[in-house]
Amino acid sequence: MDAQYWDEKYGGSDQLFSGAPNPVLVAEAAGLAPGQALDVGCGEGADALWLARRGWRVTAVDISRTALERAAATAAAADGVEGRVAWARTDLTATPPPVGAFDLVSAHYFPLPRERQHTALRGLLAAVAPGGTLLFTGHDLADLPPREELGIDPYDYYQPGDIAELLDDDWAVLVDETRPRTTPAPAGTHHTHDTVLRARRPR
Repeated sequence: MDAQYWDEKYGGSDQLFSGAPNPVLVAEAAGLAPGQALDVGCGEGADALWLARRGWRVTAVDISRTALERAAATAAAADGVEGRVAWARTDLTATPPPVGAFDLVSAHYFPLPRERQHTALRGLLAAVAPGGTLLFTGHDLADLPPREELGIDPYDYYQPGDIAELLDDDWAVLVDETRPRTTPAPAGTHHTHDTVLRARRPR
């Protein structure tokens, strides 16, 4: 799942995703006071634009240049987001985000590889500002086809529950659950449930 993989995946269609923000983001972030947000694996930009329209200043990162170009083009034609989103091509497994810089770190279906020292994950956690929120959403593994069909082993990547177990005791875990999706599963998939972690960093 490197840059070439994602560029080819996005390049294979005019629009890979629906263009609507993730329902988990809408449900969990609607009540948060706007600040600085990091949209991890921003794709075509729907989440970043939703946040920007609600007053957030968003750093939207993705490994795919194709996705970022598409997202920036959508933003240029959108109302209420001018100057509020910075698009950045970044591999967060190699380059961590700034420490303590974001009031919200939001990652939805982001394939973050497990590491023995949890280096990349700890970089994302460290990016949450004091009093800020971590929101991490994954597919319920029970919905996924066998790994032979996927071509990858989903257990090679962090799930929200894994991250909850790695948080320091000072973190307040507000949500750690599996819930039904509120929108239809993407075409050709059986994603009927999401796993969701929402946690607040201590001030």
